[in-house]
Amino acid sequence: MPTAAGTALAPLSAHRKSAARVALFNLPEPSSILISECFRQFGIETVPISAADADRLRREKFEACVLPLGPSAGSVIELARGSASNSRLVIYGLGGSAQDSLQYSKLCINAVFQEPLDRSAALKLVRATRMLVLHEFRRYVRVPVMTEVSVVATDGMRVTATSLEISSGGMSLKANYAPEPGTLVELSFALLTLPRVWVRGYVTWKRPSKSFGIRFDATDERRQRLKEWIVGYLET
Repeated sequence: MPTAAGTALAPLSAHRKSAARVALFNLPEPSSILISECFRQFGIETVPISAADADRLRREKFEACVLPLGPSAGSVIELARGSASNSRLVIYGLGGSAQDSLQYSKLCINAVFQEPLDRSAALKLVRATRMLVLHEFRRYVRVPVMTEVSVVATDGMRVTATSLEISSGGMSLKANYAPEPGTLVELSFALLTLPRVWVRGYVTWKRPSKSFGIRFDATDERRQRLKEWIVGYLET
């Protein structure tokens, strides 16, 4: 006989299960199990998909996809995002480094699970990106996306960085060298459906991990294109 608590929880579980679906494409079983457990903690359903069933990424609606970074990753991402319902699919790579993912920067990989998988690190990544997967945009204004960014300082210093998160007001990046806070820089990068854009900003913080943050110059009218792209990305 169901208890009062069980009766009350049943509709909630059903609702949370249908809130979002993440395709786990051709993942090794141990990785699939661990990543599934991380998403499940936030009420997000995962669906294992084999390479033989790749066409499901085109035929079915998913909010996100996790796939190994390898020679076939680009074609899989193109297949998934070729579907109108999955054109803004959140893409997680598995394996490799941030540098490895740059070869797919035009396809806008959002985040990478590093291998060997660490449970706490994987959970932290899912926690940081779950709002984008769940479409709770009013509570999540930063878009996690990895693309190559050219950073040029006024003194001529040049750095090639990898974006971590981006918003209409700024972005966080990681590179082999992090400019000092207060440095005025010119950034250039391209995003999915957005051709290369240039925008001016100031370094506001840096960390020992060689990550650093940029606040876009509010007087630079070029950032309007970026703002429009972010609004379109979140609303599609």
